[in-house]
Amino acid sequence: MTGTDRTPGRATPGPGTAAPSSDTVPNGPPVTATGAMPDGAPATTRSASHAGRTAAGPDGVSDREAARRWRLVLGRYAAERLDVPDGDQRLDSTLGYLYDREYAARGHAAGRGGRGGRSRGGPGSLDGSAPHGVDFSALGWLGEARSLFPRETFERMQVEAVGRYGLTELLGDRDTVEAMEPSRELATALLQVRGKLDPSVADGVRRVIERVVEDVVRRLRPRFLTAVGGRVDRSRRSMHRVARNFDWKRTLRANLGRVDADGRMLVQDVRFNARQKRALTWDVIVLVDQSGSMAASLLYSAVCAGILSGLPGIDVRLVLFDTSVVDMSHLAHDPVSVLLTAQLGGGTDIARAVRFAEGQVRDPSRTVVALVSDFYEGGSVSELLAAVRRLRSSGVTLLGLAALDETAEPIYDQGTARHLAEAGMEVAALTPERFAEWLGEVLT
Repeated sequence: MTGTDRTPGRATPGPGTAAPSSDTVPNGPPVTATGAMPDGAPATTRSASHAGRTAAGPDGVSDREAARRWRLVLGRYAAERLDVPDGDQRLDSTLGYLYDREYAARGHAAGRGGRGGRSRGGPGSLDGSAPHGVDFSALGWLGEARSLFPRETFERMQVEAVGRYGLTELLGDRDTVEAMEPSRELATALLQVRGKLDPSVADGVRRVIERVVEDVVRRLRPRFLTAVGGRVDRSRRSMHRVARNFDWKRTLRANLGRVDADGRMLVQDVRFNARQKRALTWDVIVLVDQSGSMAASLLYSAVCAGILSGLPGIDVRLVLFDTSVVDMSHLAHDPVSVLLTAQLGGGTDIARAVRFAEGQVRDPSRTVVALVSDFYEGGSVSELLAAVRRLRSSGVTLLGLAALDETAEPIYDQGTARHLAEAGMEVAALTPERFAEWLGEVLT
């Protein structure tokens, strides 16, 4: 199985089918593997002494392979029934370093044991999170995990180490921080638990978020420069090869003399239009919901605001809100500082944020208000809709973003979103790239 589906949370490598869900395994009976013996009787999980049996179950997985997978899933608490194959020692130790913390948190004893993880002949205990029999440093564990697991699995293990198990020693050493794989998921996890972390790891948290932000800016900035930079100028040729600037007429003329033996045109010179810069300034007010579910959108909103603040002709106001409203415009140029200042969690008063934006409007016809939220309004929906109608009637352009990250697969209040759309706000689930394109269309 792949991914990080260990019970209660382990990652296990290798091809095949994921093990059945077993949330009650730590307190329940020994788990049996799927499949059947040659005589049709249910097959119990095999230990190493049964390695010679290779009967396959309905999913094509042999008893030996099923037993191997369950041993990796369950960890040392399956030691009485299942031994670790020689080739899986490194895997088991690496998984145990992280995921055995789950058992410890539930009060299960350490050591080899049967049900509940109680050692035979020994007293029970409530051990700390240090895994039994494993001597890893945080940096050593990172290196081992990186070498054993696919990148996607390794990234998820990092996220769970920080966000679920509080493995803050990963953030306390600069070499360890540099060895981590920066990802949106890791940054999101850090934003969600940042308030619970020890101040001693603040530098590590900042460095991880800096690396993630740098990567996102590198990917998004060219899209914003192209989309928001100005309108198409068909009188000038551009060397910036972007599909929306493709000039098919000039491309045809430039390649008319190039044909193959069958008379088909060989397109070797592709032409693109340049774009004119905007002469007038636009105000873009970005309202970002900082409730707990909005961590990923907050990350991308901060990055988008930072990119926009560096473009000529655009005045950016960045506002974060929950039940209160915080104007972060003075930090809009610095996404990292915005993210490290934000306080995820709490309630949601969208109406209050929209009324605040209403008071910031200087020239309605040249103002865009972008609301990034899941639209679960904790305040007055009627007041929210009234504020949206006033803005719309004054000439302000409004966009409601149900998501602003790379997936654009939001969970949002469809009822409130529908009412906002009826009041004059264009509501959509957009990736940052699509947001850039939409903004470019509005501003030009």
